[in-house]
Amino acid sequence: MLIPPPLKIGDTIALVATARKVTKEEMQPAIRQLGEWGYQVREGSNLYGKDNQFAGSDNQRLADLQQALDDPGIKAILFARGGYGTVRIIDRVNLAGVAQHPKWLVGFSDVTVLHSHFHRYAQMCTLHAPMAINIAKSSNESLDSLLAVLRGNRHEIQFSADHRNRPGQARGILAGGNLSMLYSLAGTPSDIDTRDKILFIEDLDEHLYHVDRMMMQLKRSGKLRNLAGLLVGDVNEMRDNTKKWGFANDNPYGHNAAEIIQAHVAEYAYPVAFSFPAGHRDDNRPLVLGAMADINVGDQCTLSYTENG
Repeated sequence: MLIPPPLKIGDTIALVATARKVTKEEMQPAIRQLGEWGYQVREGSNLYGKDNQFAGSDNQRLADLQQALDDPGIKAILFARGGYGTVRIIDRVNLAGVAQHPKWLVGFSDVTVLHSHFHRYAQMCTLHAPMAINIAKSSNESLDSLLAVLRGNRHEIQFSADHRNRPGQARGILAGGNLSMLYSLAGTPSDIDTRDKILFIEDLDEHLYHVDRMMMQLKRSGKLRNLAGLLVGDVNEMRDNTKKWGFANDNPYGHNAAEIIQAHVAEYAYPVAFSFPAGHRDDNRPLVLGAMADINVGDQCTLSYTENG
């Protein structure tokens, strides 16, 4: 996989919205932070567009993304926020420009569509990391790590062991993202290939039975069978069946999201690490998706990148 070149002081980062709408006020913390790091910021022409819940029409959002991809002066693209909408434009994105001028695509959640699509068709690493709307509340550790990746500095992520972990060591290309988005991409041109990969998954605000449904889809389609390893990020703030549809329901699912995931990979032998510091949380460490990585799951856990990755 091609790794985009590191950014230099004075380089330009495009701010683009491909999903839910944003306001100028919401973008200011990110613009200030990028400026403090020494980068120029170019706002997409339709960044503050509005089309019901979207940041402008499909054509407007596509135009901003395509312009940023094609412009050799843009060295990275920071996505404004997630929500929903990127999948509506992905099939019309022209990858010719980014093949000539590779650049970091930075975001998570709904941006998982771009991660998966660009890995498959552009063979380019992308960055699962905080988006512009998250910058104000992001931890110092996540921001420092993000800057390190953008500057081309290697970094290692150490994290605490979890009682649900399955110890071991693994090497493989790092892939994945938001579980709901991976589930929605199944059978499409942007579907993910997990064979011999270290798969990362995270999610937020889903019903527990739907977490089970999504894991069943990954399992039945073979996506869990031949992994090198599994990293599970933040899977909290899930919803149960209780008080569903406005009336009391004493029929809870019975297991939390981590337990559901643990059960679906119990029959396999590869290492599994829970509580990885990434996802819908303030401490959202960047992941270089598409890069060759090593994980060590033990009393202390680490994620690092190989010299040839």
